[in-house]
Amino acid sequence: MPTFNPSNCFQKFNEDVSGIKLPEKFTFPFLYEPSEIALVAVNELKKCIQSRDWNHNFDSNQPSLPPVGKMFGVLVVQSTNGDLGYLSAFSGKLGEDVLIEPFVPPIFDRLTEDSYFLQGKVELNSINDCVNKLETSTDFAEWRKLIKTETEYAQKIISEEKEVIKKQKKIRREIKSGNITSSELIKLNEESLREQLRLKRLKRYWRSRLEFLNEQANRYSIEIEELKIKRKAKSNALQKKIFSEYKFLNYDKNWKSLWKIFEKTANKTPPSGAGDCCAPKLLQFAYEHNFKPISMAEFWWGKSPNSIIRKHEHFYPACKGKCEPILGHMLKGLNVDSNPLLCESKPLGDVKVVFQDESILIVSKPSGLLSVPGKELIDSVLVRLTEQFKNEFIPRLLHRLDMATSGVMIFAKTKRAHKNLQKQFLNRVVKKKYVALLDGEIKTQEGEINLPLRVDYENRPSQMVCYEHGKHAITKYDVIEVKNGKTLVHFFPVTGRTHQLRMHASHSKGLNTPIVGDILYGKKDSRLHLHAETISFIHPIEKKEMSFTVKADFNPVETIKKLTP
Repeated sequence: MPTFNPSNCFQKFNEDVSGIKLPEKFTFPFLYEPSEIALVAVNELKKCIQSRDWNHNFDSNQPSLPPVGKMFGVLVVQSTNGDLGYLSAFSGKLGEDVLIEPFVPPIFDRLTEDSYFLQGKVELNSINDCVNKLETSTDFAEWRKLIKTETEYAQKIISEEKEVIKKQKKIRREIKSGNITSSELIKLNEESLREQLRLKRLKRYWRSRLEFLNEQANRYSIEIEELKIKRKAKSNALQKKIFSEYKFLNYDKNWKSLWKIFEKTANKTPPSGAGDCCAPKLLQFAYEHNFKPISMAEFWWGKSPNSIIRKHEHFYPACKGKCEPILGHMLKGLNVDSNPLLCESKPLGDVKVVFQDESILIVSKPSGLLSVPGKELIDSVLVRLTEQFKNEFIPRLLHRLDMATSGVMIFAKTKRAHKNLQKQFLNRVVKKKYVALLDGEIKTQEGEINLPLRVDYENRPSQMVCYEHGKHAITKYDVIEVKNGKTLVHFFPVTGRTHQLRMHASHSKGLNTPIVGDILYGKKDSRLHLHAETISFIHPIEKKEMSFTVKADFNPVETIKKLTP
């Protein structure tokens, strides 16, 4: 096996990039648009990926291996002598390999020969073998089988004895209701006592018998439990040692262990795979070899996962659950772009009142404005309406639209109206229709998408498909027009889960076609082309059906023409 040479990780551009203006600040890794120089590096890396044979099946080129997509990243850097180039990385492993030129190596290689990780793994595997041997032992299985069989038999015998006693008791009761002598009464009572004593002896025998059987089986169970406790203690000790030795460098040349980085987070313990993503690997290598980070980009290559949204060749931000705490340390000292979501909101228009009476307020929300205040960003529809109508009433929120989604919203003006409309939303009396422009052509004319959703805990606020813990989510759709590689659709959400329409549009088991401008599940554009067009409900006081429509503030037909050559 050839020796890995770190000096081969720095790659000079094949293309002439002298005319490209470098970014003034480094990429904000959790929400970005790739810079021009980063795109050049990405395109060169893609050619490298396509030109080589890998011991990894990204999609379907190697039927013998299961297809698994992979995240790749590039980091444009400048050497101390001013040479411009880039580093590249992949998340985790490619096949079973972690050292592949020209990709940067892992920060902490657990698989180094004679490493304490491998030694600890040998000990844990030895314990696992003992546990497996005991759990699959023929004797243990026979004892457990005997316990089950004799427990069922004991229950049957005791149940039958109780039934006999019950019948005899009924007979004695009938005899006692007639004229009997005192000696006959005594005889009947003695018979009842004998039956109770016989039942007690029977129960005592089977209790003793089953206790003996359980004692035999427990010899195995106790040993298994002791081994599991020992395994957990060794695993925790090994994990803590790894987390303490797994250290990250930042731009200011300060080190910090994985343990210290995560100790102030909610879960305290680093999640599995923390530090193995592209961004930390790229930055660590750059700092250790005195390269100045200029710009970064990460993209997905290959088959989409079944749960989260990952499209071939699409760019994605660094994950928050694993990378946000790590990069919070690693980027210290580096001049980084500010988080665009924490800047002043820039909605594409104003909040417009569509209708109001004494009970309800219907408004049109522009794209780029929150429905309610966030943790850092206060400006929102609710705040603006509260300020606008502060001398008349307090607007009461009933539902929300994503920040990037535009369209019609309903607010209650009184407690009575709010309570009534809340019930309508809960009972799905309220109906909504959305219009969306999809970044691709779909073949079906109409249909229903049923994919359960939950939050992706490692990458909030993104959602994921989860059949085990997800909440059921149903969307119906009708195609309006398919033209020039784009599809205009109407969405009719039956449920109202977070990012439901965006997930159902983009996911491979949904329409597999993201909404134009969806920065989370598709590609960035001038805006998210999703608009809440119509809302229908029963007036909370007048009890008449009402429906309000606000046409999209993007012209779908013109958008189709504009987005296609």
